[in-house]
Amino acid sequence: MKSGFVAVAGRPNVGKSTLVNALCGGKVAIVSDKPQTTRRRIFGIANAEDYQLVLADLPGFQRPLDALTEHMQRTVDAAFEEVDAVLFVLSARERIGAGDRFIAGRVFQLAVPVVIALNKVDRLKPGHIATQMETASKLGAFHSLHPVSAKTGDGIDALRDDLVALLPEGPAYFPQEQRTDLPVEVQVAELVREQALRLTKEEVPHAITVEVQEIDDRVVRADVLVETESQKQIVIGKGGSIVREIGRRARPEIELLLGHSVFLELRVKVKPRWRRDEALLERLGI
Repeated sequence: MKSGFVAVAGRPNVGKSTLVNALCGGKVAIVSDKPQTTRRRIFGIANAEDYQLVLADLPGFQRPLDALTEHMQRTVDAAFEEVDAVLFVLSARERIGAGDRFIAGRVFQLAVPVVIALNKVDRLKPGHIATQMETASKLGAFHSLHPVSAKTGDGIDALRDDLVALLPEGPAYFPQEQRTDLPVEVQVAELVREQALRLTKEEVPHAITVEVQEIDDRVVRADVLVETESQKQIVIGKGGSIVREIGRRARPEIELLLGHSVFLELRVKVKPRWRRDEALLERLGI
């Protein structure tokens, strides 16, 4: 069978995680409209009888500002060390600019094929897509260029086939039923964080993390951590309205993951400067 690893690179918020989910045929990574949603390397695994495509969904390239973003950037750098190809994701809805060229400078110097995915082409005029494809084609010596929509699924099958064709013959690195390498506790924490990101204001999301304290047959208990008391009040909401809604939205996906009904208990706690706490970051697996 063909098997191997493909690193997924691109600026924050170009749709890398949504694209990985589409290629894997189900949810692997959480998604939101907030940049830096992805904080760790996540393996998304696309399985078939004759191949296993392992996609390394990565944080976006960025200049490190604290221990959290330093960890995130080290994750990106390490992921390129042993891959069979790179999937370079661009957004068709945004100007291809300096940030994309910076990443191109990194990925095209690697001794592996680079496949470009021009994402978010749904509802765009053909002329605009063609112009963006021409601009993308000038970024480097690419193997192939695919206009796709991770949201609608357009172009996803052809992109997957192209990536699989670049893989060498090899073993299955993960069991066939496995779709990600993340432990269950981390998957649960991420599902809670996904809803917290969607329901909080712009100044709060980067300060939110989630740590699962307990998972059993009936109950999931998790702490939603923020850095200040004012952030805590935003996440809790008036009369607990926001944290209840976070739980209401996250619980069905957690139950789907676990395969049974649970009571989800969320506690919002202040952990000052947690993004600079090396021990906590280690514990969170970031």
